[in-house]
Amino acid sequence: MYKPLPESVTIKKSGIHALGLFADQDIKQATNLGMTHLKAGDTIFRTPLGGFINHSNTPNCEKIELHADSQEPFKKKWNLITRQNIKKGEEITLRYTFYNV
Repeated sequence: MYKPLPESVTIKKSGIHALGLFADQDIKQATNLGMTHLKAGDTIFRTPLGGFINHSNTPNCEKIELHADSQEPFKKKWNLITRQNIKKGEEITLRYTFYNV
């Protein structure tokens, strides 16, 4: 069954902006939460995970670039990795690098 978000994450109202991603359970440092963005040509696409994450100057996660196989249509992919332990109820944040804030 397709799940747009990992089991440990939910979407709720954010104090940062509109809706955000929140830990539904404690999440350990260095956890790969899944793919946030894909690039085809000059266009960057957000996944559901990437679409709800809010910016922070002191983020608890970071995007890690994955190198795609030369046969894949998406030449670049990024996954979201936790930089620290995140407690249940805490908002999951990222420092934006693709968009102006």
